[in-house]
Amino acid sequence: MRITVDAKHWKVLPDLRELFAHRDLFLTLAIRDLKVRYAQTVLGLAWAVVQPLATLIIMSLIFGRAVEVETGNVPYPLFAIVGISAWSYFAFVLKESGGSIIGAQEIVRKIYFPRLIIPLSKAAVGLMDLLVALLMMVALFVWYGVSPSAHLIFAPLYLVLIIVVALGTGIWISALSIRFRDLQHVVPFMIQFGLFITPIAYPASKITASVPHWVQVLYFLNPMAGVVEGWRWSILGLGDPGGLCILSLVSGAFLFVTSFIYFRSMERVVADLV
Repeated sequence: MRITVDAKHWKVLPDLRELFAHRDLFLTLAIRDLKVRYAQTVLGLAWAVVQPLATLIIMSLIFGRAVEVETGNVPYPLFAIVGISAWSYFAFVLKESGGSIIGAQEIVRKIYFPRLIIPLSKAAVGLMDLLVALLMMVALFVWYGVSPSAHLIFAPLYLVLIIVVALGTGIWISALSIRFRDLQHVVPFMIQFGLFITPIAYPASKITASVPHWVQVLYFLNPMAGVVEGWRWSILGLGDPGGLCILSLVSGAFLFVTSFIYFRSMERVVADLV
């Protein structure tokens, strides 16, 4: 007896051609979310500036003046905004992607389209916050009269890595939330906790110089730890993107690939679970 297998039933990675064919839906969802996000607010798009600015001020007061974190010749606000620019995008994607499938359950039940478009559209909206944070960073470079690092050529690579890690984590959370609804309530805690175990307000050397090696390994298994350290190195020349930071890159790549595999497996039953 001859057995045939339909490729659609065993394929575990997303169909890029199918995603491209639904690009209009992707753009529609992204533009809609961007408009809804600031609709009926007093400050409107200014919130994209207020949020990272408030975070920068708080960190500068606590870690720049009270704790006096050592940042070499780099002014602390400039040191912090580099980390904030990466973390703000990651946190946004994690928060918005978490409940994205559940929030779109009406459209998911009615029509077929690649469900991956939903968390991807959330990640696209987050690029607005990332752009604003980058503009703030440029403004601080000009304000303090500081020149970027000679490693700036590597900045686009780390920018891509930030997006990859955010996407991988967001897609994982969006897929898991389909089956485990309580995860939506855990995500805010994950974001708050992650802020302290990622070198945003302090250099990673603060960790590597004061804890045992096994703790350092656990620390850099956090994919954002090495990515933020490399991002700061490429822009300010501070830190070391090698060593244990490689663990973060491997962890981030694993997270990214497996997120698509798991999402694909859940996509087959998503309409029945939402």
